Amino acid sequence: MAEKLSHEEFVKKAIVSLRKEGYKGIHTVYSGFNTAFKKYFDGEDPIKVTNQLSAEGKIVIRPVKGGVMLYLPEDAPQMKDAGEDALKKMGL
Repeated sequence: MAEKLSHEEFVKKAIVSLRKEGYKGIHTVYSGFNTAFKKYFDGEDPIKVTNQLSAEGKIVIRPVKGGVMLYLPEDAPQMKDAGEDALKKMGL
């Protein structure tokens, strides 16, 4: 059997392999990522690992309904600054 992938390799491979056409990221629940991660890494917690990879700047996490989306850093959508938008609308 081939050598097991590292957490980072597995997550990046999943993002590229599991994303649907026209999308740059994957939903951790609906794509099957969480289940696959737990199966591959003998029950390890995918949330803990993906949060660590995000903190290291290796992936980007965006909250969405029902879970989170995972992106490669170069593919992640830019976050809007709601506070800035509100101040602009208020003329401040």
